[in-house]
Amino acid sequence: MENYILETRHLTKQFKAQKVVNDLSIGVKENSIYGLLGPNGAGKSTLLKMITGLLKPTQGNILFQGAAWERRNLSKIGALIENPGIYPNLTAMENLGLACTLYELPRSRAEEVLAIIGLENPGKKKVRNFSMGMKQRLGIGMAIINNPKLLILDEPTNGLDPLGIEELRELIRSFPSKGMTVILSSHILTEVALIADEVTIIANGVVGYHGEVKKDEDLEKIFMDVIGKNRGAC
Repeated sequence: MENYILETRHLTKQFKAQKVVNDLSIGVKENSIYGLLGPNGAGKSTLLKMITGLLKPTQGNILFQGAAWERRNLSKIGALIENPGIYPNLTAMENLGLACTLYELPRSRAEEVLAIIGLENPGKKKVRNFSMGMKQRLGIGMAIINNPKLLILDEPTNGLDPLGIEELRELIRSFPSKGMTVILSSHILTEVALIADEVTIIANGVVGYHGEVKKDEDLEKIFMDVIGKNRGAC
């Protein structure tokens, strides 16, 4: 029996007549990197918002660590969805310090996270003066401040240059060894193929493909086949 940290069973989200997520069932193995692929508008962000409690499913169930999802599970989940929730007029340490206060954690946790995300040196530099890559790393730092069991990253490399992407890739790769399972959502196939253990491709809110990442597999062809077959599925 697979050891899943998260499962969705027949999950559906409908806005008026449109099913943005349609009867979607997935299983995310513990201490893995799970790639969630799909074009813009495929339903990825809607799925992640349901997992994090930002949206309520129309139908179906979400299981976390083998039991029905409850709001208290959020203490074990970290997420970076869309833009990082950081204060531009504060330093990295001040931002993480506020997060520690919110979670009633010692300030030493902020120092630990700064080291993990590689932002020990900016000192008193305000976040508004950070590069895009530094802001993304700080956003991830905010998401892992509570040492979550599940970390959800939605398009974390958007807007980054090649060096920033490489640095973020190495950071994400380090998380399973720290006891964190990662769901990595993206429409950039090459990035997910380099980092994920398994991938699921969704199009129009339905699962079109799921499998382990294999070096000799043409993920781009699979992706395009899935998109072609599921046009207008919802």
